[in-house]
Amino acid sequence: MPKRMRTWNENKYRRYLAEGRGQGELSEYVPWIQIQDFPSKGIVSRVKGRTTGRVHHLVSNLELWYFYLIDWSEKTTDIREQFPLSDISDAIGIADSCGISYPYDNISGFPYVMTTDFMITTHSGYLARSIKPSEELKKRRVKEKLEIERRYWFKRGIDWKVVTEHELPRTKIRNIEWICSGNDFAKLIQDKKVEQECRELFLEMYCGGKSTVAAIAMHVEHMHGLEKGAGIALFKLLIRDGLIAVDLNKQINLTEPRREECNGTEYFCK
Repeated sequence: MPKRMRTWNENKYRRYLAEGRGQGELSEYVPWIQIQDFPSKGIVSRVKGRTTGRVHHLVSNLELWYFYLIDWSEKTTDIREQFPLSDISDAIGIADSCGISYPYDNISGFPYVMTTDFMITTHSGYLARSIKPSEELKKRRVKEKLEIERRYWFKRGIDWKVVTEHELPRTKIRNIEWICSGNDFAKLIQDKKVEQECRELFLEMYCGGKSTVAAIAMHVEHMHGLEKGAGIALFKLLIRDGLIAVDLNKQINLTEPRREECNGTEYFCK
């Protein structure tokens, strides 16, 4: 649960409820905590999800990196960040039962709604995950709040865990971050017919030989008079669309001979 930076009171609580915060699923879900609730300083991100099709509100680099992993997992069917422990009375009762001080606003005295960083829906059920730097786990107050979370979700039969930087595979995260970065090929090419031809040419060369990705990208750019970098943007798009498969656990190398899988037949059958 991120540190609150502004006054919290009953009126704001009721406004959040009226805005639908903490409610809905997939593209309709509204995070309880949003980027605009905080001052501009600090590391925050708005990222559009593949799984949900909506913009996600992430308040730390660790949250962003973990989000990349779950958003690219085939097991994930929904991601709801900044998910509230909405039964405040129960959360307060849990805190009281284990001798922990529940968080209240210092000015208004109104109880905060605690949040879990991610509520993940999978094919087999729900996963609640709190993302923390390992150093934070040494702090007594942090551990107390996490204990409230743990007991809250345990009562509801939901698997809850803390994830630190030590559980995050750096190479995989860097690959996903790279795939999601830069210009969107679909926006670079306004002509849909040209876009289709570029897709088909790239996949034909990728699936039919051992040319490097860099060489294929340059050829596509040359054949269609595209600006430099458009071919690599297309490569990223084809990965995102599931038409080219790469091993995300190994660093993506654009100049080495390829050994990755190609799902191009699915594309041509559409």
